[in-house]
Amino acid sequence: MELTLLGTGTPEGLPRPGCPCAACAVSVGPRARAATAVLVDGALLLDLTPGAVLAGARAGHSLAAVRQVLLTHPHDGPAVELPPGLPAAGRVPDGRELAVISGHRVRAVPMDSPGTGYEVTGPDGGRVLYLPPGGAPAGTDGTSGRRPYDVVLADVLGRPEAMARLRASGAVGPATDVIAVHLDHDTPPGPELERRCAAAGARAVPDGTTVTAGEYHAPPAVPRRTLVLGGARSGKSYEAERRLTGYPEVVYVATGGTRDGDAEWSARVGLHRERRPASWRTVETCELAPLLAQEGPPLLIDCLSLWLTDAMDRVGAWDDAVWTNGGAKELRERTAELAAAVRATRRTVVLVSNEVGSGVVPATASGRRFRDELGRLNAEVAGECEHVLLVVAGQVAVLKE
Repeated sequence: MELTLLGTGTPEGLPRPGCPCAACAVSVGPRARAATAVLVDGALLLDLTPGAVLAGARAGHSLAAVRQVLLTHPHDGPAVELPPGLPAAGRVPDGRELAVISGHRVRAVPMDSPGTGYEVTGPDGGRVLYLPPGGAPAGTDGTSGRRPYDVVLADVLGRPEAMARLRASGAVGPATDVIAVHLDHDTPPGPELERRCAAAGARAVPDGTTVTAGEYHAPPAVPRRTLVLGGARSGKSYEAERRLTGYPEVVYVATGGTRDGDAEWSARVGLHRERRPASWRTVETCELAPLLAQEGPPLLIDCLSLWLTDAMDRVGAWDDAVWTNGGAKELRERTAELAAAVRATRRTVVLVSNEVGSGVVPATASGRRFRDELGRLNAEVAGECEHVLLVVAGQVAVLKE
């Protein structure tokens, strides 16, 4: 079964008409994207968009053989003109199946938002799932016991948790080719788009690309150990969380613990909790080595600077005399143990830490001590990670890959 992506953008297209944002400004030429529409074996058209005939011609396909046109979502604005010779566009009621004269079978998949998803089975037995913008299957979609889809076309960046649910149900497997469509201006095109798609286990392709269901594509390279560095309010925690939203289960390791009577701290913790998917489990601990040694789902450790604060508390590092008489040695042993645990772990892990030392020198000896030890800790852990990122003003710079 051949799928030609006539467009891969949102219904408004990319760039959005009249939008002055930076992403739209650079979405020109080969980076421009028409509204998503998919031509299946030249016979089935999923979503009718403006300029579909011209888009097909640019991709080397004619729409003359199309026998069925199906819509996935409500279309705002004036109705799209139906090109001559194409059958009238319609939608299949949720849960119903449709047999196309070309030999394709289509099942309408109920969504958790307005719109309809379509599962298409080709004459050769290939299976494809196509989801509308902002949509995810309601429930498990009845996928239990069925083999994974060959191709999934979905709003991966807009609804990453949908991919987690599809993976958990077995609908998306290791060999499933996940392609991000309905791409919007929230993600700048180019390397940043590729990086975010890879983190979700997906890929983005240009308009006009033809893919074959069942054809092998090497899965995106997702590093097993990632360190995310950044200053205060740089977006480092958000970036770390985004890298794991496509996993069906994640253990969030909070090293900060609780602080009775501290309203501001409680508000910060609450904000982080609201941002996380409901399927994530939270563990509040600074005992990281045992967690890293266990088998289990991915770990998100936020953050190493708070872990270091706890470690320095335990060895009495804030007292100059204690620090000189064994405290420094004991702390180095603790940090070496953590670095060794990161090296030995077989789990997927994303660690967050503050990047310090680039600004004003702390006025106190204890402040300078913490700065120096955090710099050493970051360097040790970075040496054990395949991937290291630096987040500055919400922008991600890759330091190691």
